[in-house]
Amino acid sequence: MILKNLKHSEAGNFFLLAGPCVIEGEDMALKIAEKVVTITDKLQIPYVFKGSYRKANRSRIDSFTGIGDEKALKILRKIRETFDVPVVTDIHTAEEARLAAGYVDVLQIPAFLCRQTDLLVAAAETGRVVNIKKGQFLSPEAMQFALQKVVDAGNRQVAVTERGTTFGYQDLVVDFRGIPEMQKFGFPVILDVTHSLQKPNQTSGVTGGLPQLIETMARAGVATGVDGLFMETHPEPSKAKSDGANMLRLDLLEGLLTRLVAIRQVLNEFK
Repeated sequence: MILKNLKHSEAGNFFLLAGPCVIEGEDMALKIAEKVVTITDKLQIPYVFKGSYRKANRSRIDSFTGIGDEKALKILRKIRETFDVPVVTDIHTAEEARLAAGYVDVLQIPAFLCRQTDLLVAAAETGRVVNIKKGQFLSPEAMQFALQKVVDAGNRQVAVTERGTTFGYQDLVVDFRGIPEMQKFGFPVILDVTHSLQKPNQTSGVTGGLPQLIETMARAGVATGVDGLFMETHPEPSKAKSDGANMLRLDLLEGLLTRLVAIRQVLNEFK
């Protein structure tokens, strides 16, 4: 079981889901994967490569959605085989669940779709790990029902990801009380560091963000005892084709993870 192996790492570290928001091309994806694998191997952080093969939830019709489903999925499979790491991608429909399961290890349910029963059941029935992002409109307690849908469909390989709660029209807030609350359900809890710092619904139709607070958010999550971290990273976020406003610059990742591991090690000493 992938999640069980990740959660119980020998070094006692959190696990990491990281990569670009969307697959922009093979060279870019492979370079990011190689860099993150090198860092996580060094720091003994269990790693899952993240990359969306298609983006369906876009503010504007002219927003970038992907390079083509099959092309992007083949790139994800190549990363999986080249670096021997599990891979996670988003899905949006029951049909996509069956398609993506042929290429990746973890199927991720977007926050806006976390109550969609047909989607959750289809993801569960593939036998892949299912990572459900908590809806921006839901309490932590309410996520037990989304998790239960996957379990009732015959799949206990499931995790839940905190990614902030809608606060007003253009902001998100993470209530860190929700992490231990959701851990009571008995499944891994992940903190989506970068999406929690989005500034949605901007008048330009392009989502904004607060990347200067990535380390603050990540430190708080690790200190709270989260099982895993999720963050999007890119060599040049300003040139990224999706979610550049809240991504971490790739060359900052090693320093950040080094400091986060130090926090986790201190916490482990007091268990």
